[in-house]
Amino acid sequence: RTAIVFLASLASVSAFAPALPSYTRTTTKRAGPVCSAVGGSRILEPFEQRRALKVISGLQNFDAKNVESVVKAANRGGATLVDIACDPDLVRLAKSLGDVPVCVSSVVPEDFVAAVKAGADMVELGNYDSFYLEGRTFSPEEVLALTVRTREILGDRMPLSVTVPHTLPLDEQVSLAMELERAGAHIIQTEGGMPMKPSAGGIQGLIEKAAPTLAATAAISQAVGIPTMAASGISAVTAPLALAAGAAGVGVGSAINKLNSDIAMIAAVRQIHEAMARENVRVRA
Repeated sequence: RTAIVFLASLASVSAFAPALPSYTRTTTKRAGPVCSAVGGSRILEPFEQRRALKVISGLQNFDAKNVESVVKAANRGGATLVDIACDPDLVRLAKSLGDVPVCVSSVVPEDFVAAVKAGADMVELGNYDSFYLEGRTFSPEEVLALTVRTREILGDRMPLSVTVPHTLPLDEQVSLAMELERAGAHIIQTEGGMPMKPSAGGIQGLIEKAAPTLAATAAISQAVGIPTMAASGISAVTAPLALAAGAAGVGVGSAINKLNSDIAMIAAVRQIHEAMARENVRVRA
């Protein structure tokens, strides 16, 4: 029953994007698994196993108390990665709180240097939500240029995730993802806007909210050879659907970082982790 609603939700998204052309997957040749090609096997291995769970505190969230709560929840709830603002002090804080690898997000490649020196395990060009609220958008050319610049600064061994903006039509998202793979990205992160309000609450509303990022994940994961991570609107209900759509993992932000207690955050992370584990068991069976 859930799968039927999921398919209906993806169909509704197609009204907001042109029909996709048929893509031939042209991937960058790598020696063995993705994780063996970089100095971050511990970080990228969960993606290859299709169980990556990234908890996101927010690109412009410099509230140390909230970041601390999010990082603790990631460590205690079963996350495989925590994504925080690109700040050396926050990196040191996050590293002191547990063993979950730390990713830093920014749209300024030069800012990554200090964060990596402080111990960041991965970098992310993306999590654009706060910029959209200011009316700022990102063109394919800008995202690609930022990716190339990041590679120039950090080299090709630092794990790099890049978000494809949801503001692009779906076919342009796919084309950009393919370009980003060729430019050296290791992970493609999808995101979803809200072209429509959910028509209902409960499970149906949660699925409708995640439909744009699930649609992007389904399209992009078919066109690239590197892992795809679904983010925006992901919950315990929709995380398994993301895996079914082709995601190697999910990124979860406001469903965790907006909660008002550490216990609630830990419980929410654990619920998503368990939902993904159940889906992986079904897939492997």
